[in-house]
Amino acid sequence: MSIVVIYGSTRENGNTEMLTEQVIKDIPVEKIYLRHYKILPIVDERHSEKGFQEVDDDYNKIIEQVMKHDIFIFATPIYWYSMSGTMKLFIDRWSQTLRDKNFPNFRADMAKKKAYVIAVGGDNPYIKGLPLIQQFQYIFNFFNTSFEGYLIGRASKPGEMPQDEKAFVSAEHLRNILKEQI
Repeated sequence: MSIVVIYGSTRENGNTEMLTEQVIKDIPVEKIYLRHYKILPIVDERHSEKGFQEVDDDYNKIIEQVMKHDIFIFATPIYWYSMSGTMKLFIDRWSQTLRDKNFPNFRADMAKKKAYVIAVGGDNPYIKGLPLIQQFQYIFNFFNTSFEGYLIGRASKPGEMPQDEKAFVSAEHLRNILKEQI
């Protein structure tokens, strides 16, 4: 089983990345930092005569890399009770991939995957982050992707993550689970 971490933060070495790095320490993973790529918003052409048109950005390159793996870890800060805009742009484009002839088995392939979510927020994230977790649950349910679990951390300013000892204990637990799966 191979693992890919999809980082949705726009901040380099931010709190979400710090917590995620604790989870994947000593585990072989591929890391994809969405902030390093150009992902354009979806233009909804599902019902147009020609369907979706090719988009000149990095999305297809990213989804090809992601789909090579068995386990997905979505790491995102909690922005306005949801995922980062960068992560949302990436996931929104899945609607296009569902109809892309280059990915004819996208939905069936997604059903073979396992997924985890790591999210960090500053204002009571253990409660206010739950809508984000529910959103991911609905996304994974749509594809029959196995939602294996999530980790929420509390931090706001850069470097605050280590103050959330509960999250670091949970990160160790999740790391042990992942080690058993690979």
